[in-house]
Amino acid sequence: MPSNPKNTRKCAACRQHSDKSGMLRVCRDKNGVVFVDESGKADGRGVWVHRSKECLDLLVKKRGLNAAFGTAVDEQVYGRLYELL
Repeated sequence: MPSNPKNTRKCAACRQHSDKSGMLRVCRDKNGVVFVDESGKADGRGVWVHRSKECLDLLVKKRGLNAAFGTAVDEQVYGRLYELL
């Protein structure tokens, strides 16, 4: 049995679990392209972050997406996350 309740994800910035409806998803597809997954259902490796300025600031400061995907993530991806707040 999973340790987290259904439909919860861990924020890549603050590491807290929350319902995925209040979070944003960033995805890396099989070709290595990293993009903001507005549907939350795209195929590929996904990383979740809270829909808050504090968590996005922390994610940018720590370069959390670079660490999660093991590659340099374009600044436009971080910019798109701020647009969706």
